[in-house]
Amino acid sequence: MRNRKKLDGSDLNNALVGGACLVAVITLGLCTAPTDAKAQNVALNAAVATDYVFRGVSQNEGDPAISAGVDVTQGLFYAGAWAGNVSFAGDAATDAEIDLYAGVRPVFGGFDWDFGVVSYFYAGQPNGADYDYVELKAAASRAVGPATLGAAIYYSPDFFGASEDEATYAEVNAAISPADKWMLSAALGRQWVSSDFDYTTWNLGAAYQLTQRLGLDVRYFDTDEHGFGTAYDSRVVASLKANF
Repeated sequence: MRNRKKLDGSDLNNALVGGACLVAVITLGLCTAPTDAKAQNVALNAAVATDYVFRGVSQNEGDPAISAGVDVTQGLFYAGAWAGNVSFAGDAATDAEIDLYAGVRPVFGGFDWDFGVVSYFYAGQPNGADYDYVELKAAASRAVGPATLGAAIYYSPDFFGASEDEATYAEVNAAISPADKWMLSAALGRQWVSSDFDYTTWNLGAAYQLTQRLGLDVRYFDTDEHGFGTAYDSRVVASLKANF
């Protein structure tokens, strides 16, 4: 009898990467197959911003960011890809983040649900950095009067970096449109990492739809752990995003 090897965080992360890619390929295949019953939708986006902030943490050392992505949906299924420039303190090699994601968005129990998997890849990362990781996602939202309230949770068995940390991120968020073309939104999140890099983050911002395809967003980000480094400091980010 062959001995079974217990999966560590890295093994599970690699398995999830493969699974994410497989799900994305299958979903994209479904979305490009001929169909009469359900409409396909392919959406492109591009953005420029004064910084790239992820969960309250600057990914670009406060420098401008450029990104682009594609989303494909058919029925409940979706898949997509996104890429943008990054710049980490003390790392002159890593220059881009590439995300692949896929999932389903059913509606039941009075909530809009989102169950998916996200793979994060980093181009040019130094040898041994092990930046790449995968997260499983579950989210729900619903309209409450004029507002939309939501919550989400993400889990990774082998988070960003070489230490094979497990990580969980949980967030609550809200959005409301006070006037035509305007949207106000806010979020409060908590990142838990097994190596004790836990922190709380929040953001508050306003978005204005300049044209049918072009929108402007101005947002304040902050965390409760400025001592982790300048990337965790408070900042205001303006972004201009186009959808096609």
